[in-house]
Amino acid sequence: MINRSTLEKLTEMNLTGMSDAFRHQLSDPQMNDVAFEDRFDMMVDIEYNRRKNNRLDRLIKNANFDQPDANIMDIDYRSGRKLNKELIMRLASCEYITDHRNIFITGATGTGKSYLGCAFGMEACKQYYKTKYIRLPDFFIDLEYARSNGTYKKVLAKYSNPVLLIIDEWLLTKPTESQIVDIFELVHQRRKRSSTIICSQYHHKGWYQELSGDENPLADAILDHLVHDAYKIHIEPVDPKHDISMRQLYGLDKSISE
Repeated sequence: MINRSTLEKLTEMNLTGMSDAFRHQLSDPQMNDVAFEDRFDMMVDIEYNRRKNNRLDRLIKNANFDQPDANIMDIDYRSGRKLNKELIMRLASCEYITDHRNIFITGATGTGKSYLGCAFGMEACKQYYKTKYIRLPDFFIDLEYARSNGTYKKVLAKYSNPVLLIIDEWLLTKPTESQIVDIFELVHQRRKRSSTIICSQYHHKGWYQELSGDENPLADAILDHLVHDAYKIHIEPVDPKHDISMRQLYGLDKSISE
């Protein structure tokens, strides 16, 4: 009865890992010869690992990655894209996050920008950094709706609060004046306290014009917040005669799999 009561209390306190471990110990005669301190250490380790794994699962789920299977270890450095493996592995350590620095990933469609961005995001989750992935067009839709129903600050906080924000399809189309304001508010709130990964088809030197720089003073402010000390990764386009695209490489091209 005492054991059953203890198990119920552990479950009630959401210590299900310890509860399962204790139940296993009760059913294993060999555990009778193990010292109490060692048995208790085993139960604590199991509970600790359960909570860490659950936390990681939540971080990955809430990040809403476009490619949740992206993995730094699966990157192909032989496919003609001139990727700097030393830099990528250093960034995978997430030191740029502790330094509050950004990463720009540029390259043509199909070169693997989104995959690499999500792979960096997965590494951040593994180090228990709150991470969020968003396409810039979807960000604009969220903010436009929030502006109309009075939840602008709340929705903006959803993107400004994560330690790491991954913005895909950056400036794929030229933003409107109100959308430029949205970008400014986002990068202004994230400056010097978080990191942002930007995936874009266009080199960062062309962003000024896309942000209507000659007509909108916010362009300078946005780029000032983003560009300083940012790591820059440009993925070279492949020669279709000799190399396969990243979409083909990672099974993302439906025309290849069908």
